[in-house]
Amino acid sequence: MSVWVVSGTGTEIGKTVVTAAVAAAAVAAGRTVAVLKPAQTGVGPQEPGDAAEAVRLAGPSVTAVELARYPEPLAPNTAARRAGLAAVSPAQVAEAARRLSADHDLVLVEGAGGLLVHFDDEGNTLADAARLLGAPALIVAPAGLGTLNSTALTAQALRARDLEALGVVVGSWPQSPDLAARCNLADFPRTSGLPLLGAVPEGSGALPPERFRTEAPTWLAPGLSGTWSAQAFLAAWSPPAYSAPADA
Repeated sequence: MSVWVVSGTGTEIGKTVVTAAVAAAAVAAGRTVAVLKPAQTGVGPQEPGDAAEAVRLAGPSVTAVELARYPEPLAPNTAARRAGLAAVSPAQVAEAARRLSADHDLVLVEGAGGLLVHFDDEGNTLADAARLLGAPALIVAPAGLGTLNSTALTAQALRARDLEALGVVVGSWPQSPDLAARCNLADFPRTSGLPLLGAVPEGSGALPPERFRTEAPTWLAPGLSGTWSAQAFLAAWSPPAYSAPADA
């Protein structure tokens, strides 16, 4: 069974687009893929959710499954409680992922926000679903200032629960990265203890789907069915040498 959980270090950092890119690269490598979204929040009944968006970008051969949908853009447990709807449990997530894995080479379980966002009143999280599945986690992180702390905390939370982490993917690499973003590339492995496995360009989710599918493997490392080289990317975006202020 090949199931990965995709967790962000927070919300609105490119997690769905990274999930779509991983799915597209796997399909290009000849694998069958399913995307499972345990809890979709902030989307109306007839609107496409994150799983549907991943399929739109990655291709119609990808299977999309959503377990629960809540109307308000809140943490799943809070959104479920306010709407008077049943919460999703880790056991339900694990059962759905196992069913999908029977017919797919790779199942991507996309979380909601960060790793420890609550699914239910018992405080269960995506990490608990990963534990039931024995599934490794892929961490999606933003590029800029402040990301090293949240990425390191996510990595530590996984280790504290004896969960495997595959590595870190930058969810939205800026077209014109600032000094912090460029320095963070080298610092991600040092602070998190995990390899850098890719960088998805800013705005990739707005590309035509055919182009997205063609380019997706170039954003991801070979371990994610891609051709991206961390060494080459670091060299291309290495920060300039320090220059002391003129009045120093």
